[in-house]
Amino acid sequence: MEARRDVYQAIADPTRRAILSLLSLQAMTPNAIAENFDCSRQAVSKHIKVLSDCHLLKQKQKGREIYYQFNPSKMKEVKKWLHQLEQLWESRFEQLDEVLKHQK
Repeated sequence: MEARRDVYQAIADPTRRAILSLLSLQAMTPNAIAENFDCSRQAVSKHIKVLSDCHLLKQKQKGREIYYQFNPSKMKEVKKWLHQLEQLWESRFEQLDEVLKHQK
């Protein structure tokens, strides 16, 4: 059984990040997405599956076509994590600034 994927695994791959960027502009079918990449339709489908499994994509059925679109709400998890890191870095840089001021 395959381990559950998380959003960080999904965005670790540059092709998946490119797909997210593409879909942040407009909803697209898998074939339309694949036209933007130098890889097989099957490879793009696997990337779409990873992104969907992590809830980074939503899908809508229009007739016989499935359209995928970016789900920005799921990226809040990443934003929250990055914000925590940013606060830590800022705190350490402020401490370093204080040390450097006192050494002058």
